[in-house]
Amino acid sequence: MDAAGSEVANECAQYAGHRQSGFITTQGGNLLCSKIIHLITDNQVKSQVSKVLHECERRMYKSVAFPAIGTGQAGLSSAKVADEMLDAVVEFARQKSVQHLQTIKIVIFQTNMLRDFYESMKKREDSDSSTTESESWLSMFKSFFWGRKQSSEKKKSMTLEKKVHLVTFQICGESQEKVDATESWIRKLILKEQFEDTISDEAIENFDETQFATLGDLQRRHHVTIEILDKLSPPQIKISGISRDVCSVSREVQEMVQKIKSTEEEHSKAELLYNLVEWRYLGSNDSFVAFDKLTNMQLEHAKIAKKPYLNVRIENKNYKVDLNTLRATDDQGKTKTLQRVKKDEGK
Repeated sequence: MDAAGSEVANECAQYAGHRQSGFITTQGGNLLCSKIIHLITDNQVKSQVSKVLHECERRMYKSVAFPAIGTGQAGLSSAKVADEMLDAVVEFARQKSVQHLQTIKIVIFQTNMLRDFYESMKKREDSDSSTTESESWLSMFKSFFWGRKQSSEKKKSMTLEKKVHLVTFQICGESQEKVDATESWIRKLILKEQFEDTISDEAIENFDETQFATLGDLQRRHHVTIEILDKLSPPQIKISGISRDVCSVSREVQEMVQKIKSTEEEHSKAELLYNLVEWRYLGSNDSFVAFDKLTNMQLEHAKIAKKPYLNVRIENKNYKVDLNTLRATDDQGKTKTLQRVKKDEGK
């Protein structure tokens, strides 16, 4: 309240007797936001977060930032608060009526709390990502935290070259009636063999030249037409042609989409884990150098799983890490010292 300024304090005093649904909305004051929603604490974290999210959607706000509600003077455990806040976000994200709210942020300063929120998100992912139904809301849930991509963003639009091979039928018959009947039969036969499949997924937006080159190759080899509808939300890939070819190409495209989604999820988990623990190796100038975030996650997961060894790349060389002694050895027998540092150490 002190940071927001006296005008916000006066506004709170003015609306104190008129609070609705357990909160008061004021101007942003000196803070870098347009509005502040002040909650009346009742220890019902999930309910309060849900009310705020629906209020933001009703007022057509695009983003909202929460503190870890109830972990201060209310004394609630950060693990319980993490579960309840994320429960509220999940239920909100599942609603198809959400149109305006695009980004939800939970601001956490204490590293131990960050670990609880990370574990809560990881728990949901592990338990829910096995089902097809959950994948749609899980990706929606993540999009709120990482921010949805705006349709107004300038991106390179890719178009695949379409090559149409014409076939000409010359029909001769005893009468015009028989010619017309044969033409109708041929048309029906062609239409019967035609098939169209559409794949819709946010991950298509992240296709680059490599994926588009693969799509072009699939189009040429299987004699299908592939149309990329990247202006839609979510983007779509439409495949049309003879049914057996369309089904074959569709499977390959779905595998491409899944590979991109898996890569994005790995990077997201690596980013979260990097905020908790950092693995380093002793560099050539006797100072420790941090591993890249994916290797950092692989090392941490190997340690948690109590694996004795893990193969990694350090400075473009292969090393075998002994996770008990924290020493890495290359193919020539040269060793490097490793270090594992928790981000909350010394705080």
